[in-house]
Amino acid sequence: MGHTLVEKIIAGNVGKEVFPGDIVTVNVDNVMLDDIMMPFIVSKFKEMGFTKVWDPDKVVIICDHLVPASQVDDIRAYKTSCSFADEQGITNLHKSDGICHQLMTEAGYVKPGHVVFGTDSHTTTYGCVGAFSTGIGYTEMAGILGTGQLWIRVPATIKVVINGTLPENVMAKDVILKVIGDLGAAGATYKSLEFTGDTIEKMSISSRMSMSNMAIEAGAKCGLFAPDEKTAEYCRVKLDEFQKGLKGDEDAVYEQVLEYRAEDFVPVCAVPSNVDNVQPISKLGEVKVDQVFLGSCTNGRLEDLMAAAEILKGKKIAPFVRFIVTPASRKVYLEALKNGTIDILLNAGADITHPSCGLCCGRTGGILTDGEVVVATNNRNFLGRMGTNKVKIYLASPKTAAASALAGKITEA
Repeated sequence: MGHTLVEKIIAGNVGKEVFPGDIVTVNVDNVMLDDIMMPFIVSKFKEMGFTKVWDPDKVVIICDHLVPASQVDDIRAYKTSCSFADEQGITNLHKSDGICHQLMTEAGYVKPGHVVFGTDSHTTTYGCVGAFSTGIGYTEMAGILGTGQLWIRVPATIKVVINGTLPENVMAKDVILKVIGDLGAAGATYKSLEFTGDTIEKMSISSRMSMSNMAIEAGAKCGLFAPDEKTAEYCRVKLDEFQKGLKGDEDAVYEQVLEYRAEDFVPVCAVPSNVDNVQPISKLGEVKVDQVFLGSCTNGRLEDLMAAAEILKGKKIAPFVRFIVTPASRKVYLEALKNGTIDILLNAGADITHPSCGLCCGRTGGILTDGEVVVATNNRNFLGRMGTNKVKIYLASPKTAAASALAGKITEA
């Protein structure tokens, strides 16, 4: 019997054949600790009696949620991150270089076939390069820091097959929102989502990141793409035989298979206030927009900023719209500066912020108030996430966000 992609990754780690439902202990390749969780991680680490992390070179600490500090208590997270790194000899410390999920792949920490855990639910992002990665709590992370291991249950897999060519105004964000809408917010709970098909093969790593990032919004444990030459180039590696074999077998057993024609996808929004409440934009009617947010670990990459700039070039956003752009990393910011993307966005009326989680987690500027509507390219539209619980958050692609900023209402590109 063949195996799914997630089964192969885990089998390679534990050194034996595995099947869905098996309980195994994995040896962790890398961990990501974000600033917002650091005080809790360190406290639990010491409570467990540990004094030294198992391997400082495999620990990455990233300050991204609370930098620069917008509340007095946020400073504690930054100071704890820096002091723990110094105490433990951890050199992989990013104080304000960008969003954790962008940096873990961009900076080369995660490679195809790795097993990685992070203290943020969107750690599923690293599946874009064929790594098993998922979010955990601070207690589990403290345990890994002391031992280098964690037990997991091998997930069953839902296969998502997409073939064809996407319409010009449709992006990967529209694709994953549609899939989440079809599965429901709990439809893939503790499952692996395995993306395949010729549409997927044509996608950039940035687009794949957007989809892996949001796999958790259907409850998935991970969202995986088979490594290919694009992956190798992005990760700056030459795929070995194990990595080349990381793809689902034809006779693998899948719990469910979803099949799509790329040509059938249309621009969509996740409407307030559930990520799986997905509607075609053409059916929303007229929805006036107060603010647009372009950024986050879902859609703050160069590809996303350039897609928005293409629509906005030589134009001005609606006079009553606030337009916030947050690059996902310093590297993205610099690249967007060099190729003129930032100039286009600035001239259109955008406010460009420092690289961080920013408005996605409701910090460092841009929060909204009662009755306001925001079109955002991040991954969640829960009540109270971007201001008061009467703010209406519509999740959309960068192209839709840019078009909506121009029109002053939600509209297709």
